[in-house]
Amino acid sequence: MNERGADSGRATAFFAALIVLVSVLALAAPGQIQRIEREQASASPTTPATLPVVEVWLSTADRRLKLAQQHDIPMTARGSQPADVTVDLRNTYQTMVGFGAAMTDASAWLLRNKLNPAQRKALLDELYGPPPHLNFNMMRLTIGSSDFSLNVYTLDDIFFGQTDPDLKHFNIAPNLPDLVPVVQEALAINPGIRILATPWSAPAWMKVNTNVLGGELSEDDESVYADYLIKYVDAYRRHGIPIFGLSLQNEPAFQPITYPGMQMPAAQRARIIANYLGPRLAKRTPRTQILEWDHNWSHPEQPLEVLSHPDAARYVDGVAWHCYEGNPYNQGKVHRAFPDKDTYMTECSGGDWASAANGELIWFSRNLLIESIRQWARGVVYWNLALDENHGPHFGGCSLCKGVVLIDSRTGEVSRNDEYYALAHFSRFVLPDASRVQSNQPDKDLANVAFWNATDGSIVLVMVNSHKDARHIAIAEGQARFEYTMPAQSVATFVWMPDKAVGLAKRAIWWVRRAL
Repeated sequence: MNERGADSGRATAFFAALIVLVSVLALAAPGQIQRIEREQASASPTTPATLPVVEVWLSTADRRLKLAQQHDIPMTARGSQPADVTVDLRNTYQTMVGFGAAMTDASAWLLRNKLNPAQRKALLDELYGPPPHLNFNMMRLTIGSSDFSLNVYTLDDIFFGQTDPDLKHFNIAPNLPDLVPVVQEALAINPGIRILATPWSAPAWMKVNTNVLGGELSEDDESVYADYLIKYVDAYRRHGIPIFGLSLQNEPAFQPITYPGMQMPAAQRARIIANYLGPRLAKRTPRTQILEWDHNWSHPEQPLEVLSHPDAARYVDGVAWHCYEGNPYNQGKVHRAFPDKDTYMTECSGGDWASAANGELIWFSRNLLIESIRQWARGVVYWNLALDENHGPHFGGCSLCKGVVLIDSRTGEVSRNDEYYALAHFSRFVLPDASRVQSNQPDKDLANVAFWNATDGSIVLVMVNSHKDARHIAIAEGQARFEYTMPAQSVATFVWMPDKAVGLAKRAIWWVRRAL
């Protein structure tokens, strides 16, 4: 389509949405218009006959309940009654991209080799299919091997002492037996999956220490490294796998000694983005996004340094974070400094370590999901999608990590870990393009986050009760309220429809903004 045609299409969409908005406002009762335009205590209360009901799904840390649907809760007129949590649709924040996990080599190998085709299809449908399935729509891939691979490799391995500056030996052959086919199967179920890709190491011949373990990228090979990443994007696209976002290096401030890794200081990342990767990707359609950092919460100064480099910042779309050190409030610190850059949580793993003896449902629901999203994350991606009963297969690295699901390598039986349910409380109900909306937190152990789904107009509130006893809460939205008793150590997802006129008006405004 030429520019004139595109402008005409946008104008048509804008006026169509504007007509819908005007129609909604014209049809609304006077008291409803007042609620849309301004907060007034004197606005007409919603009548009991039109009040919605609230659907509830509940999980408990003792695993007695696992995403179990509860009885619906009737809403009542709010009047002057107090509320512990107030959801306000008028104050909106980031829109959501989604949720998911990494399809590591280990996960792909298990899916392809330890499940038969029918078992694999059933599990992939469960994970990537639309609600009531988990509706995962994000995925992370490793460019070359990671600690969760069956062997060590990059995508341009040659004999020691040789170099390949023209990347004539580049190939994705190691990914063709398992990884590429299983990603294609997932995309067949959900074509909208947003895929992130990250290298653990450059090929050894590009590095100062000529080894995929540890070391740094040679400055002389920065340009060819950018080409290496672009070749990866092109190769995967030829197999029908679009790469939504790239980061330059996984955990660039850490040099592992038992699996591939590479230190990449902020100055080098900024230089590669500004001089090579950024300009080259900018010329391509569709353009793959660039995500900076891809490491822990504990060092916000690292992405801040790269984003302070104007020639690099112009090409950076967002910042990727891991959960292993620090806290999610540093996401907010970076976002406030650079509010035009997106935020993503791209890696966090549970495991069978001592701190997880009582389960990980509460920590992951509260810290990884609620607090990360309240600190501007547009997407949350767990580490391994699937591991076996021996926490693998893996090559060095984490020996106690868990996947979202466990696949028994002897029987093919699938079991679901706490992280499965923590993610499901969000991914099943918070749809792509949902907006985070304002909700207050009555105390730090009653954490919550609220969303408005643009596609169907529903409101979603996810709440975690970290207290060791049950807590009775009152929740209000607009002129309605409801009450619920959260069991001790539990996670609840509440879903309801807002007042009809307010919901229709908000959807019309959303369409107008999309048209613009």
